[in-house]
Amino acid sequence: MSKFIIQVNGPAYGSSASVNALRFTQASLRSGHDVVCVFFYQDGVYNSTDFNLPASDEYDVVMGWKQLAALHQVSLVNCVSAALRRGIVSQQEALENGLSHWNVQSSFIMGGLGELVTGIESADRLICF
Repeated sequence: MSKFIIQVNGPAYGSSASVNALRFTQASLRSGHDVVCVFFYQDGVYNSTDFNLPASDEYDVVMGWKQLAALHQVSLVNCVSAALRRGIVSQQEALENGLSHWNVQSSFIMGGLGELVTGIESADRLICF
């Protein structure tokens, strides 16, 4: 069995990157592969905001990521630099910067490219969407 690290560069909506990444990750786990973590980079950080409110008849990809993380204990890591540039703020960054609001789902953690590099070193393959 292989160990994967998944990199998501596309937003939750407006491209198929996130849905394709989620389905690949689910299929990999069902097949017995390991997923070291899912790293959200560039516009992929939009997958972590609490303010995603898809219509009731649309697939909720953000909920899909949250369920995957809870069910399989897969880390969902946001690139902190990409997130902050796009207004995606965790509770910790809000407190450190004197902001009264934050919008990152509790299932996601903020990390840097160091987490991506460390994950790549321990994985067999990096899969980018």
